[in-house]
This record gives sequence, C-alpha cells and structure tokens, in this order.
Amino acid sequence: MGPTVKLVAVDDTPSSLELVAESLRQEGIAIFTSSDPDVGLDLVFREHPQIVLLDLVMPKMSGLEMLDRIMAFDPAIDVILMTAHYTTETAVEAIQKGACDYLNKPISIPALRSRVERLLADARQRQRALELDRELLETSRFEGMIGRSPLMWDLFARIRRVARHYRSALISGPTGTGKDLVARALHNLSPASRGHFVTCNCSAVVETLFESELFGYVKGAFTGATADKMGLFEFAHGGTLFLDEIGDMPLTTQAKLLRVLQNQEVTRVGSVTPRKVDVRVVAATNRDVQEMIAQKQFREDLYYRLAMVELKTPSLAERKEDLPLLEKFFLERFSSQFGKEIHGLTRRAQIVLSRHSWPGNVRELENVLGHASMMTLSELLDVEDLPQSLRQPEAWKTESASAAVTPDSSVSFEDHERELLTEALERAGGNQSEAARILRISRDRMRYKMAKYNLH
Repeated sequence: MGPTVKLVAVDDTPSSLELVAESLRQEGIAIFTSSDPDVGLDLVFREHPQIVLLDLVMPKMSGLEMLDRIMAFDPAIDVILMTAHYTTETAVEAIQKGACDYLNKPISIPALRSRVERLLADARQRQRALELDRELLETSRFEGMIGRSPLMWDLFARIRRVARHYRSALISGPTGTGKDLVARALHNLSPASRGHFVTCNCSAVVETLFESELFGYVKGAFTGATADKMGLFEFAHGGTLFLDEIGDMPLTTQAKLLRVLQNQEVTRVGSVTPRKVDVRVVAATNRDVQEMIAQKQFREDLYYRLAMVELKTPSLAERKEDLPLLEKFFLERFSSQFGKEIHGLTRRAQIVLSRHSWPGNVRELENVLGHASMMTLSELLDVEDLPQSLRQPEAWKTESASAAVTPDSSVSFEDHERELLTEALERAGGNQSEAARILRISRDRMRYKMAKYNLH
C-alpha cells in the first residue's frame, strides 16, 4: 500500500456524510468530513487532500463558490459535486470551473465508489511520480549541478574524463548557466582538489591592477607598495585558479598570462626573479571568443592554450526537460532557508514557468523561485506568487488571489510576511477566515501567524 490519499467530504446533511464516509472507508485513504462549508474549506487548506466531495446547495456558501476557492488554492485537486437539483447548465458550469465529475442525489453507492476508485488510482499514480521525482533528483546531482538531459549528461561525462588530466581549461556559455559550478567540479575531481580553489572575476578588476592582482608585487614596486604581496597565482599554488569573465582581461595581461601558462612561473611586479608555481587554470566567458579573436580583442594563442579542454554549458532553454528537477531542488532549498513548508508548484504555475524562455537561465530560475517562496504563505507556489514579469494577470486572475508584493532586498522575510498578512486582513475587513482564504492557508495557520506578529 502506498502513501495515504486524503479525501474531504462537505455536505450540510450529516446523514449523507455518514453514508459517503462509510461507503468509501478503506485502507490507504483518510476521510475528513464537515457539514459546515467554512470548516470544510479550512479542512481543504489544512489537509491538502487529493479528492474533495462537495454538496452543491449549502447554507452560507454554495458548492460552486467552494469549488472556486479550492481551484484557486490548488487546481490539481479532484472535486466531485453532488446535488439533488441536477441541471445541464449547472453541470457544464461546474466542469468549466474545474470540477472533475458531477453526481446526482440520492447517490448511487456503486457509482460513487467507481468514480472515487478511479480518482484514487490517479492520485496514487501522481504520488508515485513525486516519489520517483525525489529519487531522480538524488541521482541527477553532480558536484552541485542538477540535470538529466542529454546535454547535461554529456557535460558531466566530459568533466569526469578531463578532470584528472587538464592543466588549463576554457568554459563557455551564456550568463547564469553555472560555469562557476563546472570550474569547481573540475577542481574537486582533479589531483589539485587538496589545494585552494581561487577565483578572480576579471570584469571586477581595474585594468591597471591586473598584473599586481594576479602575479603580486615586491616592496617599493610602485607608490603604496609598502610590503611584498603574493599574487593569486602563488596563492593558488597546488590548487586551481578560476579566471571568470576572462574576455574582459586586457591584451597586455593576456600576453603575460600566456607566458605563465607556458612556463608555470610568475614574476612579481618590480621583481626580476621568477617563481615556480603549480597551478591549474580554468577560464570562463559568456562571450564569443572566436569573434573577439577576429576583432583583435583576444589573443588567439592564449585561446588555443586554454581551449585544449573546452566545455560548453547549455542554456536552460536548451534543456527544458531539467526544469522540474531544478524547480524541486530550489524549492527544497528555499523551504529550508525560509522555514516554510513548500511542497511544490500548482499546475498553472508550472505551465507559466514552462512557457518562459529563461534568458537569465538557471540563475533567473533561482531568483524567480526565491521570490515566490518568500511571497507565498501557502504550501504550493501559485502564479500570483511569481514576479510580475512572469505573471499573466488577465489569464490567471482569480477572485481570491493574494496581491503580490515586490521584494525589497532591504526588507526582511519577516517584514514581507507581516505585510502580506496585514494586507489580507485589511481586504477581509478584519475577518480572519476570509483573510485565510485570500492567502490560501488554513484558519489555524492564520491565527498562528497573527500571534507570531502580534496582529489584531
């Protein structure tokens, strides 16, 4: 027997609830019932069931209104509406709103069992798929990288093959594709892994300071050189030097770098004595090196020295099949980081992410999911939790969707959460149940958050 499937039944007639619960009771299914729509909705938010049975006509809130609320919370929930007042128009409206089935009262027990059994099989299949996704995520990790696409498998295989033998390597690929992770993997799998892994961001170094930064200097070499200083090459002796954005390195420094790679020795600025170094050099760039060579912006001989081993990191658009794994990986991280229970994305949020072109690649995906994880108070990230640039307000707008807040790096996570709670309470006129529905959380969780932030 697999994981327990949860079912919530809501009907204002207690005898109907007893009949449904007794008819469907079996091993592997947890049944929750309520004759009050408000309590029933709270059960849905708290228990997050896979299946919900709803009476169509109830006091305080109709089944269609509850259906709207449930679909806004999680469109993946299978909802069956039950009614003694069947009309074709209502049935069509229910299906359009997201219901998966529509049953007439008095309920036929064999028909109910048959429909629910099919939904149980589907729910268990989805649960098994989630388990397989978790297992797949574990087997798809490689030195801090995540991927199971052919392009990533090929990259991982190439890293394994060359790591033990390379002396210099060039990593090329778009911004945000994890070139630094590839460099770190080369270092970790090489004989130099016991040494330092030293990073130099070439785009952040002032042109006049490149030589002293890389090769060091001796006392008196220039004004302000009051003592000898070791350069990055010497500091990385026995390890690896990672030259990020090497395309921004000046031509004069490129020539000296080439000599260091050829001779494995450096000369500090102001000195005439070379010093032997044993350093593996990994360079990375997001620019077209061949075009730079043609425009005399990059030395061809340095390129051939570095590109004895050349690795290319694919863009996220080229490996969209890795998107679900990356989403799961980042959500697990942010769930732990923010102290939240985040179990995944709603189907419509997954669709929005799958349709995006991801010009910023994995780094953009990390930023988007970090934003959404900070904004949400629910266990599932929805479209309204995503940054404004990814949202499609007209297509996805729902009556109960929470207003999004643009994160401010100067504001803490607690401040964001307090702001969301305060705004929801204001919109609900102080009604805690309504505020909880707006935020797609249970009333118990709403009360806990209000007490946490001393909100009244």
